[in-house]
Amino acid sequence: MTKLSVNVNKIATLRNSRGADFPNVVKVSSDIQEFGAEGITIHPRPDERHIRYQDAYDLKKIVTTEFNIEGNPIQKFMDLVLDVCPTQVTLVPDGINAVTSNAGWDTITNQTFLQEVISEFKSKGIRTSIFVDPDLKMIEAAATTGADRIELYTEDYATQYSLGNKEAIKPYAKGAVLAGELGLGINAGHDLSLDNIQFFAENIPNLLEVSIGHALIAESLYLGLENVINMYKYKLKIIKS
Repeated sequence: MTKLSVNVNKIATLRNSRGADFPNVVKVSSDIQEFGAEGITIHPRPDERHIRYQDAYDLKKIVTTEFNIEGNPIQKFMDLVLDVCPTQVTLVPDGINAVTSNAGWDTITNQTFLQEVISEFKSKGIRTSIFVDPDLKMIEAAATTGADRIELYTEDYATQYSLGNKEAIKPYAKGAVLAGELGLGINAGHDLSLDNIQFFAENIPNLLEVSIGHALIAESLYLGLENVINMYKYKLKIIKS
């Protein structure tokens, strides 16, 4: 069954907006696990505008499922990940001032750099994943970096699906097949929601994990966090039943 990792960046954004510690990121993350999620994801940025670097250390103490830290592997980020040693690090090529992730890696141009970075993480036993577009050449090159997994960048799928274009799933399905043939595990994330997650998971072979934050937290405002966690788990589970 595909695992659900919940990105808690939006919880940190809400906390930071009042300058205090409510909602508490650690408490909410602990509750999210209790509600059934199989992982916690954070994406700290250099300006710490939502997740703070200290949050990574605090969460390490209480995450009993999978702990995934996403980010651009600048030195500060690498030092954090190597010190915390999460279950997984997901490498994302976002700019320092990016509002959110908006592209996958050019794994051809950045091949040597990625090999070096991934080698450092794997020396500490950290599973590595590379954020990529559903481009077969980029997926093929990702396999030679030493990464364990790729994370398919799903914004285009989500946008097209909302317009009624279900054909948008095809490059992702082809990419997943190729990744499997190359020995890469498959994760996915960005703009996945209750509206589009089931169709995506039904059509992506060997989907190991989805990382969802913005949509899940927004939906939880209406439906309740525990309810939303289990709605996602149900939609992912019925595919395998």
